[in-house]
Amino acid sequence: MANLKYSRQRASIKEYLANTTSHPTADTVYLHVREEFPRISLGTVYRNLNLLADMGEAIKISTPNGGDRFDGRTEPHYHVVCTSCGNVFDLELDEQHIQGINALANEHFQGTIDSHTTLFYGTCKKCLEKK
Repeated sequence: MANLKYSRQRASIKEYLANTTSHPTADTVYLHVREEFPRISLGTVYRNLNLLADMGEAIKISTPNGGDRFDGRTEPHYHVVCTSCGNVFDLELDEQHIQGINALANEHFQGTIDSHTTLFYGTCKKCLEKK
């Protein structure tokens, strides 16, 4: 990818993602970044989020009901989607487990597995407490 011109707006989006664990939608990122850049458009936020994901500086999480979510934590890890409230949470597993799944997949694939994504579904603690 060609050298990209520095953008204060993109830097602000990246900083917001790096400092939240909520896995926000583009709309949520837009509402936050708009506080610093009142004239920013939702389209600019979408473009920059997708660009950050393409560059490997953010992770795009496609959820079935809530649209795409974004994560500033880029090292390999899993996510859980709460089927009750729709929030997305990090699932903390060590690197050994993640690499073990790649190795298992390699045993059953005529080719090479380099990486994978996994999205788990369940009910979060807060939703369980409400029931």
